[in-house]
Amino acid sequence: MALINTKKALVTKKFNNFFYVDIFDNNNEQGRLRFLCKSRKNLYFKNQLIVVGDEVIISEINLAARTAIIENLIERKNYLVRPAIANITDIFVVTSFQEPELDLSQVNMFLLYSEYLKVNVSLIITKCDLVSKEERDFFYKKFSSWGYKPWLLSVVEEKGFKDFLCELKMRRCSILIGPSGVGKTTILNQIIPNINRSTSDVSKKIKRGKNTTRNIELFYLEKGSYLVDTPGFNMQAIYSDVKQIAYLFPELASQLKEGRRNCKFRDCLHITEPGCQINRDFERYKFYKELIVNLKIHHSRNQGD
Repeated sequence: MALINTKKALVTKKFNNFFYVDIFDNNNEQGRLRFLCKSRKNLYFKNQLIVVGDEVIISEINLAARTAIIENLIERKNYLVRPAIANITDIFVVTSFQEPELDLSQVNMFLLYSEYLKVNVSLIITKCDLVSKEERDFFYKKFSSWGYKPWLLSVVEEKGFKDFLCELKMRRCSILIGPSGVGKTTILNQIIPNINRSTSDVSKKIKRGKNTTRNIELFYLEKGSYLVDTPGFNMQAIYSDVKQIAYLFPELASQLKEGRRNCKFRDCLHITEPGCQINRDFERYKFYKELIVNLKIHHSRNQGD
């Protein structure tokens, strides 16, 4: 029985009391080795058990049988609650031009929540074959003004997938999020060979699709790059410090990071304060003000309890 010492590994799938983990190995043709593991004990990080995306220390590594034991859980960089995934580096918010129709308010909330998680955030618009070039260009310019240059993808026109896959391979651990029916599963089927996930039509009654993914799993692309396949994504409420909300908006954050702000007050929220120097002439300023007001109400209620 070929045994080696402890190694750091990445949890790529969890089922029942078992885990699949990957060890990176430059001597292996695929660049990694996969092992079936059990945990020696219940391991927690901030009251959460091991989840997909966790980095762990494994021992009793049997190279012949490809089995091992998980000994310890390494501190996480971030954590998504629903679905339970750790150590995401990149979020791609997916929406569609049509079927279901593009909802700006919904897209905005997905983007804000993604920024709140402090990862790299990008935007994808699918089904671009269903609209005119003029409409594509209009929304491309709109989202660019928000701070995002969206990927425009179309299965019918075979548009954008090759370049998008190249982009994913430069990221460590990416996840696609967005409402049902916008094409997340179709994207997975295009870029991961032989995954063959089923897709569902958009409901004519509720104008959205049914979720077709059942398990959380990391799919290996190459050179240590993974893409998450997940059964859904539920946004949690944003309860951040109100002073940090501006950094969730790239069009505001860029002004702050470049040192262009010389507001009169250090704790300026850029709402009604005298002497505010922020340029408020951007489309999402209304969303920004609403979020600040809602957070103030939430914080004041909590202080009153």
